[in-house]
Amino acid sequence: MRKFFYIFPLFVFFCIIIVFFYFLIIKQDPSELPSSLINKKAPRFETLSLFNNENFIFEKEFGQEIVVVNFFATWCGPCRVEHKYIINLSKEKGIKVIGINYKDDPEKAIQWLNELGNPYSNIAIDLNGRIGMDWGVYGIPETFIVNKNNIIRYRQAGPITKEVYKDFFKRIKEINK
Repeated sequence: MRKFFYIFPLFVFFCIIIVFFYFLIIKQDPSELPSSLINKKAPRFETLSLFNNENFIFEKEFGQEIVVVNFFATWCGPCRVEHKYIINLSKEKGIKVIGINYKDDPEKAIQWLNELGNPYSNIAIDLNGRIGMDWGVYGIPETFIVNKNNIIRYRQAGPITKEVYKDFFKRIKEINK
């Protein structure tokens, strides 16, 4: 019985070590968080457009081609980092890039886009975060791929960087087939 009291803590220690190394070794990517909207219709919305002060109407912008929807803000550091990759996406044929300016000052957003370039075919204003909430956005930047049938096919949580861009673009091409 006495041996048991010496061996048991050692056994528990080795079990903890094994569990620790298991979680250390498995691949975990925080940007691949599940979204309940994948393979479901994109949430419809209507708001103001950033540049032309007209209504941004979902039905006018979606449904004819693949749409990349990018939630961004001027106060978001990673949004600035990913901006050049969003510009690259906007230059590709058959891809429409829509921006959603999330909880931001519209005047600052216009200034920011004039400085960095405007890759978006249209930009919706989401002052209170309601659109982002409907889309399941928990932090920005977040980018969605929506197919021609208005079905959300993929969500990129976090910035599109050099490491992510090639895979993201490949996903768009696969959806376009």
